[in-house]
Amino acid sequence: MNALPAAPMRFLMLGPQQGWHAEQLRNAARRQGHRLDVASYESISAQVGNPAMPVTLSGESGTLSQYDAILTRTMPGASMEKITFRLAALHAIADNLLGKSIVIINPPRALELSIDKFATLARLAAAGYPTPPTRIVQSRGEAMRAFEELGSDCIVKPIFGGEGRGVMRICDPQLAWYAFSTLDQMDAVLQIQAFIKPGGKDTRLLVVGNQVYGVRRYNPNSFRSNVAAGATCQKIDVDDATAAMAKRIAAMFGLVFASVDLIDNDHGPQMYLEVNAIPGWKGAQAVIDESIADAVLTALIDQSRSAVA
Repeated sequence: MNALPAAPMRFLMLGPQQGWHAEQLRNAARRQGHRLDVASYESISAQVGNPAMPVTLSGESGTLSQYDAILTRTMPGASMEKITFRLAALHAIADNLLGKSIVIINPPRALELSIDKFATLARLAAAGYPTPPTRIVQSRGEAMRAFEELGSDCIVKPIFGGEGRGVMRICDPQLAWYAFSTLDQMDAVLQIQAFIKPGGKDTRLLVVGNQVYGVRRYNPNSFRSNVAAGATCQKIDVDDATAAMAKRIAAMFGLVFASVDLIDNDHGPQMYLEVNAIPGWKGAQAVIDESIADAVLTALIDQSRSAVA
């Protein structure tokens, strides 16, 4: 007797309604016979205290409890109160407060750890992975001391951010003073990191469930290796040991879909720079034959079925 086909599943992506990534995921869901809706973080609202349903979360596509799994993507900037509410809503889903177990990839605790560059580097370094020498300080004076201690050739980056936004290489003490003064006036946390030569070259290991894809990124015109900054990609084979390492790091952060980025180092082994909980894959997809969006959907399906098994 033939087994009955699996019932179609409903997925929700939290993030921008439009764009390349949303369309890739919608198309992958259709190919696999499922449905994927998209709702913005700005549309989330909550209802609390109804005896029949103590906690309800809703978005543009309706109540969130109707979905089998939720994929978290880019959360736009907002006030501290709005960011706190959005994360609290994700925690409510992860803690099964909606009266139904819903898989959430990636869960809020994993997002909080990996979005925070200090939290990321601290966990990588504590686990024994080599990371660039870095100082995280809260004043211009401490930033200038860190700049000098790190060789006066440093990368300055926001503690929150992505795609290379707000990242500067500073080699001049006077420019450092002006930059740190401006950031201090903005009440920013200052992250100062020693520049690791050669710059502009890294390896991205894209972890999607049980799959690991490898991409080398090159930018001959900048120290930034982001595709958005003009880097080009080349597919690389990932051996078993490297794949196991990437999955081990993702699991350390509680991530199912992630990227692990390692920068080249002229004076030693590659260094671990970032673990990204909301990785883009447009550049990687250009050089990888398999559909990464299909792999993301498969990871959502596998996690959902494991949760109810």
